[in-house]
This record gives sequence, C-alpha cells and structure tokens, in this order.
Amino acid sequence: MPSAAIIHAACFAVGAVVGGGVVTAVASRKRQIPITTSANTSAAPPIIEIGQSGGAQLSNAVAASALSSPVLKYGHPGPVPDLLVRKAYTAAYDRRMRHPAWTAEHLTLASLGKSGQQRPSGDGSPDRSNSTFMEDESLPAIFRAKLQDYFRSGYDRGHMVPAADAKSSQEAMDETFLLSNIAPQVGVGFNRHYWAYLEDWCRRLTGSFSDVYVFTIPLYLPRKDADGKFRVTYELIGSPPNVAVPTHFAKVVLASRPLSPSAPDALEISTGAFVLPNAIIPDDAPLESFVIPVDVVERAAGLNLFSDAVKANSKHICKSTKCDVVVRRFDDAQKRPEMRRAISAPK
Repeated sequence: MPSAAIIHAACFAVGAVVGGGVVTAVASRKRQIPITTSANTSAAPPIIEIGQSGGAQLSNAVAASALSSPVLKYGHPGPVPDLLVRKAYTAAYDRRMRHPAWTAEHLTLASLGKSGQQRPSGDGSPDRSNSTFMEDESLPAIFRAKLQDYFRSGYDRGHMVPAADAKSSQEAMDETFLLSNIAPQVGVGFNRHYWAYLEDWCRRLTGSFSDVYVFTIPLYLPRKDADGKFRVTYELIGSPPNVAVPTHFAKVVLASRPLSPSAPDALEISTGAFVLPNAIIPDDAPLESFVIPVDVVERAAGLNLFSDAVKANSKHICKSTKCDVVVRRFDDAQKRPEMRRAISAPK
C-alpha cells in the first residue's frame, strides 16, 4: 500500500467506533455516513446524518431498518455515535460518560499559525481569553455535560483538543471550549502541568514532521485490589452525578514526513502511544516512562486507531525524534484566564 494511502486509511480508521465490524465513510454534500452491517442482514444499512451544528442523528433510514426487526418494533436504542466535526478537530462523544470517547486532530505548521501564511482578511489572531466554556447544545439535553457539573468538583475542565491547537480562527478556538471536548482532569500537577507539557510536545512534532495526527482518549483502566482481583473504579461529578472522571488519558500520535526531497510521496511513518494517570505527575518524570503499545490502547478503549499496514510499516516515534517534554512552570491564573473562571459559578 502506498504511504499516502496508509496515512489516509489510518486517519479514518478511528471512525469505526459504533460496534464490532462497523465501518463508516463520509459521503455526499449532505455529509451522510453510511454504516454497513454484517453481510447476512437483508435490511438497508442505517444512515447517520450530521447536522449543521456537528451533532449526529439517526435518519429515517434507521427507523425503517429498525421496523424490519420485530424486536426493534418501537425504536432503535443505539448506541448513537455523536460524531462532532469541528473546525480544528473531529470527536466522538460518549453519552454515558458525558465526555469525548476520542478526539482526533491534524497538526501542521500551517494549522498552528507557524508557516508564515497570511490569515484571511478580517480574521485576527484568535485569543483564548475571548473563549468561554459552553454546554454543547447540539447534543440531547439528557446526555450533555453541564457547567454546573464541574462547579466545585475539585477537577479542571480539561481540554482533549487544546485551545493552542486551534489557531485557524476564533471560532475554531471557541469550539475547543465546548464541554463535548472536555473531561475532568486533576488540575495542579496534571492538566496545568505535565499534560500541558505533553500537548506542547505534540505541537513541537510539526517542526520535524510535515503531518502530525493526534488522538486523545479518556480511559478507565483496572487496578489490582488487596484481594487479588482487578476492578475499575471511578468518580462521578455533578449533582446529581453526571460526568465520569477517567482514571487515565492516552495520547496516540502518527507523524509522517517525506523520506527524501526527491520522493515527497514516499513517507516515513512514526507512531506512538502514551498513557498517563489522571493524577499529579512530577515534572521530572520521563515521557518515555508512559509509552504503551498502540495495540494496548486500542484494546482498552475498544477502538481501531491504525490499520495493520500502518503498524507494520511504522517506526516508534521515540526512535524518530526525542520523547522529552519541556517543563514550563508559570502562574496559571495569569497565563490561562479560563483557570480563573473555573472557580466561578456557572451562569
């Protein structure tokens, strides 16, 4: 498989999160996603339509398909994948946990505003101080994360796609503040520090690679208790409890660059996965201590991030570049205005 085709396949493989054997593909101006089911079904494949706001909804084709089965006579329970297509990222929203199931973004020097390209006329530099956290009204009200859920929860509203990755416009940056892009994260020592260092490392990859794809995935991992049994336990925030607090977060990257200037279509592909606990992490912790095989992340999350071809033809990212974070301690309240708003009651 040509390298360019491998990259294309890898970036869309993550769309297959609806269930085992499900395949999604974007098609037509109506931005419909046909979903193919197993070969032994005679029903027409259901369609998920994506509205202007980015929310996914079942089309009439789904209802018709459901009625073909006596068991689903009165409706199709789902799961419904809320595929959220934004200016700077794409995400799948987990209705049960009330945070993203995954987010995906494509970083380049141009997307980060570092290529010297001029912005469209009238589009000034985006400023995160002009952005505010918002509930995502494109989602059904009963499945939304609420601003009130985070109030005095003890957790930061942690961006899965950071605002610093969305510098193409103010609208793109604003979309990173939707609660459908947010998960509860420990503040000091994690969201405001080591996690931010990892986000910065992902951006710095664009200095060495022409294209960088970043997947961010909240995880719920088991731990062994005193009785020798493994259990998954996690907190819920909100009153009544509404938003789940992940035990860990994964950053999975795929970076590519031409093998040589004379062969720009022949790409060197590097991949890597890092899993961090949602807890205070010392600044001097080596980034490589969090390296985990991509397969392990896929199994834990129930996702297929990269094809077998990508895995077989890629180098580990830490063999292609330095896996070292840059520690940047600063006054969070001054440098990150949204931290000040985090202690304010939701309006």
